[in-house]
Amino acid sequence: MCTCSHTTLPPPAPGTRSKVELPKSFDPVASEEKIYSWWESSGHFEPAAPTPGEAPFTMAMPPPNVTGKLHMGHAMFVTLQDVLARYNRLRGRPVLWLPGTDHAGIATQKQLAAEGLTREGLGRAEFERRVWAWKAACGGDITRQLRRLGASCDWGRERFTLDEGLSEAVVEAFARLHERGLVYRGAYMVNWSPGLRTAVSDLEVEYAEEAGTLYYFKYPLAGGAEGEYLPIATTRPETILGDTAVAVHPKDERYRHLIGRQAQVPLTDRRIPIIADEYVDPEFGTGALKITPGHDVNDYEIGKRHKLAIINIMDDDGRLNAAAGAFAGVDRFEARTQVWQGLEAAGLALRTEAHTSRVPRAQRGGEVVEPLVREQWFIKMEGLAGPALKALDEGKLSIVPERFERVYRHWLSNIKDWCISRQLWWGHRLPVWYVYESEEAAAEGPLPGQRYVVARCPDVAALLAEEEYGKSAVLRQEGDVLDTWFSSGLWPFSTLGWPHRDAADLKRFYPTSVLETGHDILFFWVARMVMMGLELTGKVPFHTIYLHGLVRDEVGRKMSKSLGNVVDPVETCEKYGADALRFTLCTGTAPGQDVNLSLDRVNHARNFTNKLWNAGKFVSDKEWAALAEVNFADPASRAELGLAERWVLLALDDTAAAMTAALERYDFGEAGRLLYEFVWSEFADWYVEIAKTRLYSSDASLAAKTREVLVYAYTSLLSLAHPFTPFITEELWSAFPPAIHSPALIVGRWPETSGYDRDDLAAAQFAALQAAVRAVRNSRAEYGVEPGRRIPATVRAGDPALRAALQQESAAIALLARLDPGQLEFRDFEGPCNSSDHVQLVVSDGVEVDLPMAGLFDVDKELARLRKQQERLEKERAALEARLARPGFADKAPTAVVAEVRGALAEAGQQLAAVQAKIQALELQRG
Repeated sequence: MCTCSHTTLPPPAPGTRSKVELPKSFDPVASEEKIYSWWESSGHFEPAAPTPGEAPFTMAMPPPNVTGKLHMGHAMFVTLQDVLARYNRLRGRPVLWLPGTDHAGIATQKQLAAEGLTREGLGRAEFERRVWAWKAACGGDITRQLRRLGASCDWGRERFTLDEGLSEAVVEAFARLHERGLVYRGAYMVNWSPGLRTAVSDLEVEYAEEAGTLYYFKYPLAGGAEGEYLPIATTRPETILGDTAVAVHPKDERYRHLIGRQAQVPLTDRRIPIIADEYVDPEFGTGALKITPGHDVNDYEIGKRHKLAIINIMDDDGRLNAAAGAFAGVDRFEARTQVWQGLEAAGLALRTEAHTSRVPRAQRGGEVVEPLVREQWFIKMEGLAGPALKALDEGKLSIVPERFERVYRHWLSNIKDWCISRQLWWGHRLPVWYVYESEEAAAEGPLPGQRYVVARCPDVAALLAEEEYGKSAVLRQEGDVLDTWFSSGLWPFSTLGWPHRDAADLKRFYPTSVLETGHDILFFWVARMVMMGLELTGKVPFHTIYLHGLVRDEVGRKMSKSLGNVVDPVETCEKYGADALRFTLCTGTAPGQDVNLSLDRVNHARNFTNKLWNAGKFVSDKEWAALAEVNFADPASRAELGLAERWVLLALDDTAAAMTAALERYDFGEAGRLLYEFVWSEFADWYVEIAKTRLYSSDASLAAKTREVLVYAYTSLLSLAHPFTPFITEELWSAFPPAIHSPALIVGRWPETSGYDRDDLAAAQFAALQAAVRAVRNSRAEYGVEPGRRIPATVRAGDPALRAALQQESAAIALLARLDPGQLEFRDFEGPCNSSDHVQLVVSDGVEVDLPMAGLFDVDKELARLRKQQERLEKERAALEARLARPGFADKAPTAVVAEVRGALAEAGQQLAAVQAKIQALELQRG
């Protein structure tokens, strides 16, 4: 690796640059951050000035946690979004990639807890002060790391979900939704996190199959014979203390006679009814079910159907409360053990057995979530989901990959109301003020049915309360904050100045173009943005949703600290370069599919960037100082070029067109593969090698034209590679004079991909050249010819034009196939061929190569090779004949397909005949 601090950036003014000598290799540690700083300070990340009729390309960055640390999921979205930003910038479109961060209240509160602090111990004001101080101290870490990956977003427009403008948007959105009757407060069952003492949404709960215990016990019957009981099975004995019914299936003959009677709640003096409900599964446990509406989602629904009482036996911290009697103050999991012991002591325990249960755990931290009934704030979702579905149906919104449209439809068609309140202290406080008759009443806090007003500020809240409840009303703002997904749901338009309709960015850049994110937050974030955008702006916030998969380790496991398989993106950039990591992520991805990341693949990508660099050193070392800009996009400029030049320019055209099509359909992996194949397998391995025979020839005109093609093709491929590997391509770009291109590649131009004339003749003739070279190389290797030894050869071609084209490239063929240029002949098939000491290679239909390898030739070995080739061709011919003979094929298959198969059969027959003739000649030679 180069140890110097060389970097050619920033470039001098056009026309003033002297020749630049690139170092032996590119040093990412020394160069990447310098290049990035130059881009940013030069204003290249800002959208270009508007031009009439030019629609901008706009993306909103999914806001990472402001106090978070970069992980491979971030690296994936940054890479793919940056590819889109740089590609569209090169296409000449004004690009706004708007960055920002999220306050992530739950993660922040957990961080303070890790420091041994509690919000109650600090008090709200001091708690918030410390959180803001923590944000100020480490809030820039994540954005610095995003820069390290090359994110070309407009940092001058960076937003934070708690900044003044976005906070205004949140209050306005809540107020409008409330005015439209979509916001309400009520006591409903929520997912409660005792560790954080807050509700979490359904989408933030993951269910895991975990080993547990099924407890069988006696539920005594009331008013009957002594010792009469119903057998019950439960996984949570502690919730017996909150039971308000026992249910059986109405058709279960074992228990039908008990419906309408009462049972005695064990360890208490309460009696509850025995009810019938079809939800009960007679095959599970004993077929009788204890009903605890306050602590089970399904029991809650049964309780609503039968108007059962709801008893809450648990405090916010997960300890049992006074309603649990003697077990008050006991932690919920310890209570499970103690209640079971109590049942055993009372003679009510029957048995236990191992059982696997679906356990709900919070995504953040993995804590077991407790279903609890709490007063919370909700948004009615049914009315919002309809327009979001309609947008998809009408084609105003599309999802890549398309299979996720089915998932999107299913979720929106079965959507539940969204619990938007969180019992946290850092976030957007709900713009709700409760109204009390006195200070004493206010001290008790809000009760079910508490009166309230919704307002955009405290002064307006006071006026509304006075108008409705009189001057004596006492106001207290709701202590809960909004779910962070609420503010994130406004992100595409709140970051552009909404709700101010006259905001310049909102007018110019909204709706945005593409939303690129992980498929795992399709519900958390994406669908909510669509619903909020339609409800509050009347427009779909983006026309395309691209969903990428998760980044896993090399064997497909999720990366985690416990497995020790986490790959740090910044450390990877320091070791291999950001370009290598980006190219790996791009070429390893397919829409919606998870990516298995291995450092071997990253190293292979680094080899690709090294190939780019070495090719750049070769091209930039040429005498290009006098070159003016050459536009080989014009077909007329190619007419007098040699075969290799026409071929490489055609290959460039085809690659650019195919990459453009791939990127327009968001197929990043295919675009990267096409780039790799052109750079490695076509430009470097073929044209650069051929160019060497021209650059050092005595023909000055040929050498000049070769330099022009080299520079044009290479700088064009740098443009194609730039979205994937921006740092090294920008450095290489700076090694060429401004007379050839723009001073900065980031604001250069994507190669023209429409309307080019495809030179099919050059493609066919060069394909024959490649086939001949490969055939000779393979034969040399097979017979063990010394690599440095030049051997004679005769190339036979029946088509005079093809033969002339190949002869014109004799120097290239000799170099690439390591032939003796003084003994390389080009003939028709009518010329003499001394087959007794020749290897005859059937290259393709109409092209053969004779290698007079006297002294190097093993007849038996050549016969074995030819017979193997004969066997392959016979199998190929038989398969084609069988396909044509298949009933109905010739009549039903498309005409073009039938013609293709017949053509392949004829070619296979011709090649087989040529091979058989050579076998016969060698057998005669051997005698």
